[in-house]
Amino acid sequence: MKPTLTVACISLKSAWQAGLLRSVLTALLLALVALLCCNASAADPALEPAHIVISPWTQHIPPTKRQGVPGIERTAKGRLWAVYGRDVESTRNFQVLKCSDDDGKSWSDVKLMVLPRSGTRAMSAAIWIDPQARLWVFWGQSAGQADGRFGVWAIHTDELDAAEPRWSAPRRLGDGILLNKPTVLANGDWLLVSSVWKADNSIKVYASADRGATFTLRGTANIPDPKMRGPDEPMIVERRDGSLWMMVRMQGLAETVSTDGGKTWTPVERIALKHPTSRFFLRRLASGALLLIKHGPLNEKVGREKLTAFVSDDDGKTWTGGLLLDERDDVTYPDGVQGTDGIIRIIYDHHRTPDGEILMARFREEDVRAGKLVTPEASLKNMIDRLPPGNPPTPQP
Repeated sequence: MKPTLTVACISLKSAWQAGLLRSVLTALLLALVALLCCNASAADPALEPAHIVISPWTQHIPPTKRQGVPGIERTAKGRLWAVYGRDVESTRNFQVLKCSDDDGKSWSDVKLMVLPRSGTRAMSAAIWIDPQARLWVFWGQSAGQADGRFGVWAIHTDELDAAEPRWSAPRRLGDGILLNKPTVLANGDWLLVSSVWKADNSIKVYASADRGATFTLRGTANIPDPKMRGPDEPMIVERRDGSLWMMVRMQGLAETVSTDGGKTWTPVERIALKHPTSRFFLRRLASGALLLIKHGPLNEKVGREKLTAFVSDDDGKTWTGGLLLDERDDVTYPDGVQGTDGIIRIIYDHHRTPDGEILMARFREEDVRAGKLVTPEASLKNMIDRLPPGNPPTPQP
């Protein structure tokens, strides 16, 4: 071997042993992977996170003539958080987050905006406080109006009562639209249920056994008849016998059951409760009863009107009460939370166009059972936000 080549080989061997060459090669490999990922996401912008804008200036919030699809949470200290969409059902859909420190009497300016990238949509947000007292904001992303895949994205903060909370980086948890709050099982697992809309096995059940660090697809549920498929908007509660009961929007109300922790589900089938094709709300209360918010009486099908609350003491077999929250037409998409003070707060929208009203009902379980307001804290139709009259028209794409 020539002396120069021998010296070069010895130098390379020394560099490898010293870790220098390995570091360089590792850095080059990581750069190559990052370049490939960037190229992939550039070709598919729905796989890139939306822009998270903290405390945007008012003039930087795009104008709209349509807003709705809200969600609500309450911290242990009493702060209320509300999220809702603007330019709903549009390719320009984006989300705003506000808070209230006086139980909804007044609301902050927009504290956070989820603004989609060009060509994508940030839609159907959900808000949730987990058992570790972290506030999560979920939203769906789609390329255009609906891309047949969608994606569940999330950020969270453990500074939920701070003046300016710091948020985690956005991350994609799985396919579909997660419109409703996750469910925590008795064994500590979290279940997130999403939908990819109008497809075989459209309902996706994602699980986390490590407090949200990772999520994996645990199972799917299927609507057998393609003509009955839609946005699904599923919700899960764990029954006292350990089975999981999922209610689904399916041209009315439908159900499916899992007895193995969400791995397998019975075919989605209609149930007897009458309901229009619209979102409902299902949640277990601190007393153990189930709360259901739906349109109209139990056995009468109405339109998107007469938003009414019922409770069940036998895990949904029978329902009682019937507190009318809002009798008007076009009151839709309830979401709710029961605070540590026992008060139930339900958020919903009214006349998304052109009024864009976001409202809140406050009541206790006793009010639902009585079918009327009987507690001093209860009040209905509390205004959170509405669009100003005569605001500029929404720009066309």
